[in-house]
Amino acid sequence: MASERKILIVDDDIDCREQVSMILRGYGYDVITAASQAEGEEILLRTQPSLAVLDLMMEEMDSGFVLCHTIKKLYPDLPVILLTGVTAATGMSFKTQDARARRWIEADVMLDKPVRPEELRNAVAKLLEA
Repeated sequence: MASERKILIVDDDIDCREQVSMILRGYGYDVITAASQAEGEEILLRTQPSLAVLDLMMEEMDSGFVLCHTIKKLYPDLPVILLTGVTAATGMSFKTQDARARRWIEADVMLDKPVRPEELRNAVAKLLEA
């Protein structure tokens, strides 16, 4: 059941954080939010969520990557979704089907901002099924 699943959302943009929270709560998930990499790390030390949704760029350009690495070190099996507006802003894409090239990213899924509700729901459901 979705309500038994706790999802950590970490994004420094309150609008994005609230949008993602509202989407996931609407699908019945329990949500915990953090506004920074540091706050996300504090929450991770107190609780283990079922899944994490992270913004790629927060306090630092690589905050999402760093937090993802921290999560995978603490909880190797915890699924992570990275959200990014980088593609729209710069044209750069971190998406790749090549597992070897994705290894350094460590996220299970990368989604572009703004994320569509059904796209987020499908990614979360797929990762929590595994």
